[in-house]
Amino acid sequence: MSQYSKKILITGGAGFIGSHVVNHFVRKYQEYQIVNLDALTYAANLENLKDIERATNYTFVKADITDKPAIDKLFAEYQITDVIHLAAESHVDRSIEDPTAFVKTNVLGTLNLLLTAKENWKAAMSSHRFYHISTDEVFGSLGETGFFTETTAYDPRSPYSASKASSDHFVRAFFHTYGIPVVISNCSNNYGPYQFPEKLIPLMINNILNKKALPVYGEGKNVRDWLWVGDHVAAMDLIFHKGATGESYNIGGNSEMKNIDLVHLICDLMDTKLGNQPGTSRGLIQFVKDRPGHDLRYAIDASLIKEQLSWSPSHTLMQGISKTIDWYLSNQEWLDHASSGEYIRYYEKHYMKK
Repeated sequence: MSQYSKKILITGGAGFIGSHVVNHFVRKYQEYQIVNLDALTYAANLENLKDIERATNYTFVKADITDKPAIDKLFAEYQITDVIHLAAESHVDRSIEDPTAFVKTNVLGTLNLLLTAKENWKAAMSSHRFYHISTDEVFGSLGETGFFTETTAYDPRSPYSASKASSDHFVRAFFHTYGIPVVISNCSNNYGPYQFPEKLIPLMINNILNKKALPVYGEGKNVRDWLWVGDHVAAMDLIFHKGATGESYNIGGNSEMKNIDLVHLICDLMDTKLGNQPGTSRGLIQFVKDRPGHDLRYAIDASLIKEQLSWSPSHTLMQGISKTIDWYLSNQEWLDHASSGEYIRYYEKHYMKK
């Protein structure tokens, strides 16, 4: 008899959101064995997990979800009972440059996990759970009013969101066709510690620290709903344990803001924390050519998860951004490591003025 009541495979657990999930589950649930599967691509960082890497209920496995034999071997070796699936290519700009990589990881990788789960769980399907984490970007773009709900029709506008929409459809298909006990969540933009500095918030923080230009797409009028990563993890914990099988849950931060207003907020907070003259960092803002197919606005209606699971975000955007800046200022070595090598070459290609 195993000492663990669950043996949970968390995919993409060395990435930004995934590392927060792994840290949370390893610490909170000593009765669970947590197996972290990550291919360690450019945005993954095992430094995010150094505090729990020697925990007795934690194991790291370097493998790729596109490698079906590796997934089969892992399920057999660890007798996986549940999956929390976060592994994905997630940066829209990269998907525009190389859509095929996103199909391989986000669609075929998800299909591999579903097939292996189906093969291994068929004897007692209802005792397992396959939790698939997705994005609000699958719903397309909103105008100035309205919100995405769980029943909003899918309308992806980028190769990234198209690949995530496809993976969502496969997860639902395996629920309806094979009875795999799935649950899905679609979240708004996450931010917080450990986020790779190609994303907007850590990019601005890092560039301000290095007195580099702050690139803002178009006129900065695109609106996003921002979700503190710790609030997302709390929601995921509830969904994994208490979410209704076959259900989808939207997770939002109730924190809409135009990109330019968010950059202004970061600039002003950074100037205060660094002791700069007010307005110093705003002077670094540089508007760059807009992204192709750039969705105007995303906004989440998170009333279902509030009603069913009593979850709501605990951080305002001001609180979360301030805490995030404090973390990066206290962990500049991490930021320096994350900003080297391949990321620098990518940054120069996409953001440096021609």
